[in-house]
Amino acid sequence: MERTYRHNAPVHAVPAVSSECNHGCGCCEHSPAHRHSKNYRPAVSLALLAGGLLLSYAGTAWFAFPGVPFVWYLAAFLPVGIPVIRQALQAIAKKDVFNEFTLMSVASAGAFCIGEYPEAVAVMLFYTVGELLQHRAVERASRNIGNLLDVRPERTCVLRGGAYVSVSPQEVHPGERIEIKPGGRVPLDGILLEKQAAFDTSALTGESMPRTISRNEEVLAGMLVCDRPVQVEVSRPYGQSALARILALVKEAASRKAPAELFIRRFARIYTPVVILLAVLIVCLPAVAAFFMPSFHYVFSDWLYRGLVFLVISCPCALVISIPLGYFGGIGAASRAGILFKGGNYLDAITRVDAVAFDKTGTLTTGRFEVTHCEPAGIPAAGLLAVLLSVEQKSTHPVAQAVVRYARKEKAVAAEVSAVQELAGHGVEAVMNGKRIVAGNLRLLAERGIAVPAGTEHTTATVVACAVDGKYAGRLLLSDTVKEDAAPAIERLKKLGVNDIRLLSGDKEEIVKKLAGKLGIATAYGNLLPEDKAQRVEEMKAGPARTVAFVGDGMNDAPVLALSDVGIAMGGLGSEAAIESADVVIQTDQPSKVAEAIAIGRATRRIVHQNIAGAIGMKAVILLAGALGYASLWGAVFADVGVALLAVLNAIRILYKKF
Repeated sequence: MERTYRHNAPVHAVPAVSSECNHGCGCCEHSPAHRHSKNYRPAVSLALLAGGLLLSYAGTAWFAFPGVPFVWYLAAFLPVGIPVIRQALQAIAKKDVFNEFTLMSVASAGAFCIGEYPEAVAVMLFYTVGELLQHRAVERASRNIGNLLDVRPERTCVLRGGAYVSVSPQEVHPGERIEIKPGGRVPLDGILLEKQAAFDTSALTGESMPRTISRNEEVLAGMLVCDRPVQVEVSRPYGQSALARILALVKEAASRKAPAELFIRRFARIYTPVVILLAVLIVCLPAVAAFFMPSFHYVFSDWLYRGLVFLVISCPCALVISIPLGYFGGIGAASRAGILFKGGNYLDAITRVDAVAFDKTGTLTTGRFEVTHCEPAGIPAAGLLAVLLSVEQKSTHPVAQAVVRYARKEKAVAAEVSAVQELAGHGVEAVMNGKRIVAGNLRLLAERGIAVPAGTEHTTATVVACAVDGKYAGRLLLSDTVKEDAAPAIERLKKLGVNDIRLLSGDKEEIVKKLAGKLGIATAYGNLLPEDKAQRVEEMKAGPARTVAFVGDGMNDAPVLALSDVGIAMGGLGSEAAIESADVVIQTDQPSKVAEAIAIGRATRRIVHQNIAGAIGMKAVILLAGALGYASLWGAVFADVGVALLAVLNAIRILYKKF
């Protein structure tokens, strides 16, 4: 593993771009103004409905005048009725006649026709409340994929007329020379003009350690300059950089995800025409019977009333409410566990997951290096640690910091050093008590002609070797530490029936394979770029009826998070790009939460199915009673309320369930 020195720098984000309205209303459904209007509409309708019922019950004289109740309840109806009628007309214009919006509109119109004004308002009010609950559940976490964070800097220094000038990266052309300061992001792909420089490549590869790049080697947009100003000759325009390709992959993968179709809309395609036909038959069949049976007295107005009652009763209010409430309960339970679902459709999708691919660094490992072995040679361990502490304590490099933490933990005492020289990609040289100290990777010792014991170079761990006055003094072995719950997470996934578990990483192949064996993961791949990970996930999805989840945390994971059936991001330390691209965010950064998310999803699915069965069963009973003339409109409305209440109680119980 190469040794470099890293500095932190702020990340520049491109302002979010508002998505166009796709709802046919001329404004975005998710805008603050639209959300506010959706909130006050049911409140206004409820207030007017309650006021009308109280005035009627109190026998208020002016409220009994002809036309007054109609106007009053029409005012109560319009705030919740107009949006539904508009959606019904839009659907009909697209040749989708039989949908729940049409049924709501016809049923409420029927209620007004037979003079049952409060019922017409109640039908639309219950429907609107159900829709509002569903939208709140979805809007709680989701954002448009177009708001994906872009870490490319907004300005860059380009050499023009013998001097560096600050311009937008989009104005720089291939062949021009740019300069990036330490801690800055590379804005464009190019060729390194320096002899050697260190770059943090985690944004592109996810590799846990910075990488040393030499002259004439390629530097990619999104890399972070670690230790010195560098000059790069641009090789590709802004729109064709490696980072631009990653962002394009994210958008392309997201566009291939068809939105999950709600059960109620699939159900309405069959349910709506059936109940409308039955309502017509209730009116017409008795007339046919009267034609052939003169003894049967047929009164058109009576049977028209009964048909309209049947139509009003048929409105699936309780069914519409029970479904989003079930998912809302599941989303709430998941949130309490530190798991954020960006919508009920993802909560449903995770129940079908039968294959999971994990990223390594930051997902199954902490991304924080720790010393695993201290191997002194010729001097005591305490002496080796004292030397390394002395020369490394002022370095900001993650490996140096790990060495310092370990040495201090072992009570090592630092000595005064002088002539400290940091060597990018190698290590550090210094003088301590008149002795020449060399500390760094094995390549540095080889360049200084220092012999090391045979077999020392054969290790998958990161090595910090030390020499005193040209003589090998020992080494420390470091590795990225595995998260405490990583192994239990894999074990629980297997117990849930997820047997295809894979490890995909941009880190070295041998490191990835070693970690996979330690965790019980049968299939592992290393040295993967973002497009390679996407290809591996595509291969996993190729199997029949496969639902694949990918778990990652880095910006380089954003394309594959969007491409997978269910993208799961580590939200505590994960990049904004990964969090935006994911469908599920693990706020605690614990891989064991992946299995918990699947368990919550499956429990939610059971509750939703129970709610659906209960709502449909109750509706069938009420419809039959209405057709036979035994059910009144208010009886039907209150029955719907009862079913909705049972659905609420059933959904709430998931909040108290342990997973």
